[in-house]
Amino acid sequence: MAHEIEQFSDGTAAFVSARESAWHKLGTVTAEALTAEDAMRLAALDNWNVRLIGLHATELTADGATVLDVPNHRATVRTHPRTGRPETLGVVGPDYTPVQNEEHAEFLNFLADESGAHFETAGSLRNGRQVFLTMKLPQTMTIGASDNVDLYIAAFNSHDGSSAFRIVVTPVRVVCANTLRAGLRSAKSSYTVRHTSGARGRIAQARQALGLTFKYAEEFEKAAQRMLEAEMTTPMLRSVVEELWPATNEDSTRKKTNQANRWNTIRNLFEQADTQAGIRGTAWAGYNAITEYANHVAPARGASPDLKSAARAERVITGTADDLMERAFHLIAV
Repeated sequence: MAHEIEQFSDGTAAFVSARESAWHKLGTVTAEALTAEDAMRLAALDNWNVRLIGLHATELTADGATVLDVPNHRATVRTHPRTGRPETLGVVGPDYTPVQNEEHAEFLNFLADESGAHFETAGSLRNGRQVFLTMKLPQTMTIGASDNVDLYIAAFNSHDGSSAFRIVVTPVRVVCANTLRAGLRSAKSSYTVRHTSGARGRIAQARQALGLTFKYAEEFEKAAQRMLEAEMTTPMLRSVVEELWPATNEDSTRKKTNQANRWNTIRNLFEQADTQAGIRGTAWAGYNAITEYANHVAPARGASPDLKSAARAERVITGTADDLMERAFHLIAV
């Protein structure tokens, strides 16, 4: 997300982090855990008043200018947090209903009150088009003797119509900050709310749905423990990788080269990486090797190392690799 965290002309940035500086080195770092009010204020997310205004098109001809209404679309507009001036964020359809940043934070604040969680990060991306807030739950899962897994709840929202309001429950391995989202059958790990007139009511429903967060954590811990106790050899891992990224004889030379490079990288993570040191040779290590590759190692488009880092970081926050990781989980789980 470097170059995508919103930065202002006064040198500040729309990002806040509790206790630890983020990898992009932007924004504010607090000494203590964040409240919802802190997160909103320090990340410059408050008082945007995201609203809809009518759209018009202007046709210029030899006879002059003709202003035309655009009846089926609206522009989303915010009050800029620094200048106070209105600013267009996107173009949306007639059924779109804004979800304010304050509602976003209030949703998570409700969960904080219920669970004892605290806010970790908040920020604005792409000049206000997307915003996010994350919070850390108080309990830590321990897989085996020493593999600690923290549980986070993150909420993402867009103000340009590009995505719904989305809440995810994310277990994170402390040693590598590796996002692991698993599709456990009886536990809810994500919830999506479209921007329509019923959005506010469905956010209330999401609160109830995410009451299953602790059930998810319990089931994830049990599943991970079973994977930790199960042996996985390199050939076994390769069979999973080949199912995730199937190859055919008709593949181009370039694709075959990419497949070979991918396998060599995942094998090295599984057999050599420090992140697998305490769990090497297990199904849990195999799963972690695949998710670490998908989120942090897989090639990313970009003209510079900074842009490639940005793309990789964005995978984690937007869940780009979720489907792949869920398929890997089901293939490896025992």
